Amino acid sequence: MAELGRLIFFDASLSSSGRLSCAACHSPQHAYGPPGDLPVMRGGPQLSRPGVRAVPSLTYLERQPSFAIGPDNEENENVSLAQLVALSQDAVRVQKTAPQASQAATNMVPQGGLFWDGRADTLQDQALSPLLDPREMDGGSIAIVAGKLQRAPYAARFVELFGSSVWSNPRLAVSEALFAVARYQIEDPSFHSYSSKFDFWLEGKARLAASEQRGYALFNDPAKANCAGCHVDQPSRDGLPPLFTDHQFEGLGAPRNAALAVNGDPGFFDLGICGPYRRDMSGDTQYCGLFMTPTLRNAATRHAFFHNGVYSSLKQVLDFYDFRDTQAQKIYPRGADGAVQKFNDVPPLDQANVDVTDPPFNRKSGDTPAMIEADENDIIAFLNTLVDGYREK
Repeated sequence: MAELGRLIFFDASLSSSGRLSCAACHSPQHAYGPPGDLPVMRGGPQLSRPGVRAVPSLTYLERQPSFAIGPDNEENENVSLAQLVALSQDAVRVQKTAPQASQAATNMVPQGGLFWDGRADTLQDQALSPLLDPREMDGGSIAIVAGKLQRAPYAARFVELFGSSVWSNPRLAVSEALFAVARYQIEDPSFHSYSSKFDFWLEGKARLAASEQRGYALFNDPAKANCAGCHVDQPSRDGLPPLFTDHQFEGLGAPRNAALAVNGDPGFFDLGICGPYRRDMSGDTQYCGLFMTPTLRNAATRHAFFHNGVYSSLKQVLDFYDFRDTQAQKIYPRGADGAVQKFNDVPPLDQANVDVTDPPFNRKSGDTPAMIEADENDIIAFLNTLVDGYREK
């Protein structure tokens, strides 16, 4: 099943252009993230339609929880999403700091799911969206994709696995194909190899350099970067290596990316959980502008950061955390009146959802930034220890 999924994952013929496969945007050579340095990928029949969001990595999703409000536990098992939303209204939220990451894990906030907005709960469902999206693979319809699968060089494998009747039901054929892709992502260790220098260090097989050690300390220091407040770096309770995410959603208020075609419309806003892709929670406005916290594993290989790909380097990302509140003029443009347009990619009515509580976002204009340039350089050195493929020296 997984071997069939591998063939489908690399099959560009399923796209309208005949040139875009899953692997084209989720490149194995780039930690199953986007190749190149564009903020978004292009798709459609001529590969000329720009996307709306930066392509996330497909690595380390094998332990991703389903979307919910609050942690996945026995108390919430038989409670509907609407009920969880209601329960969250009056819930006390613990400030997210690295030393208290386990306490913040109980916050009644959105968490889990796949995509930047958590709208899919399984890898199978996740694979369907880009397959049909006119800005991506642009497969056209379930029937068209099923016809291409039936004519593919690997069609005989379908019959071996599912029987010849699989072709009589196009929806079933596509569903089985995407299930195979999901099995490939689960079974192929390259999607979750845990082979970074940090993993070797956890096992006592590598030594962190001085700058990496300083970066690790800063990563965990709530008075400095406080990265581990959201990007949890401790092994799980059952001893599994850390995923460097708490799976929760955050409203960071990243600046608007003028390079995105959709932002040519001043009235367009990507609201994450509230849309435009996700539609079941559009009325839950307390979550508008919130996006998934991604893993930081292999982040040092990326060139598109945040949901809108507004930044192309880790240095720019750390500057954002450093200056967003202390020197906002370094992050956001000025309007015609000369005022800094802070949180300019979030509608005014939703700007109250932006995090101004968790360090370092609890600083005010004119305060001393949390980090100096040497701190940022050390943190970047540490983040490079999270890249897979480390070789013992």
